[in-house]
Amino acid sequence: MSIDLVTLTHATSPRAEAYRRLRTNLEFSSLDHPLHTLLVTSAAPEEGKSETLANLAVINAQAGKRVILLECDLRRPRLHEIFGVSNNAGLSTALLNPDAPLPLQETEIPNLLVLPSGPLPPNPADLLASKRMDALLTQVAAQADLVLLDAPPVIAVTDAALLATKVDGVLLVIKAGHTRREHAQRAKDLLAKVNARVVGAALTNAALDHSIDSYYGLG
Repeated sequence: MSIDLVTLTHATSPRAEAYRRLRTNLEFSSLDHPLHTLLVTSAAPEEGKSETLANLAVINAQAGKRVILLECDLRRPRLHEIFGVSNNAGLSTALLNPDAPLPLQETEIPNLLVLPSGPLPPNPADLLASKRMDALLTQVAAQADLVLLDAPPVIAVTDAALLATKVDGVLLVIKAGHTRREHAQRAKDLLAKVNARVVGAALTNAALDHSIDSYYGLG
């Protein structure tokens, strides 16, 4: 599945505007508890979490924020493909070599950096749950206005629930016409069990209201 950075390719489109609204909604929802680190995940695979995260990152970088993306899906990473960066080193190598410089990579988008997954480890959950991950997240957060973490689907593996305990908030991505109601509820319950702060849900694949697009001159 290819991912379109619509916030770059069609910056005035309704879809791009939806990401701006998402950014604004997240900002207003966190006035009392700022979102410095935000985990983006979904209930099940193929629901658009990486696309949502990538476009949300672009929108925030365009607004002048220094944004760092962490590829925490150490099973099916996508961010290195989306942003065209090398995956020879990344999160896995940083966790195994904590004294080495972070292999952060610049993208073509000003203010936006990526820490890709690096080589896939045999024990993703153990690495993500480790104290080294805590230290790395603190180190990265000190260098950014916003840190966005891409995590595997909640009900597929434990990784997202483990990471959810380490961040300021969680955004759950739900795909219209695809996500099963019981899967979404189960994902919510699993996050609740670890006392994760779910700040909201983002609906992908929703039908556009073209009457509104026409009114505002969007297209």
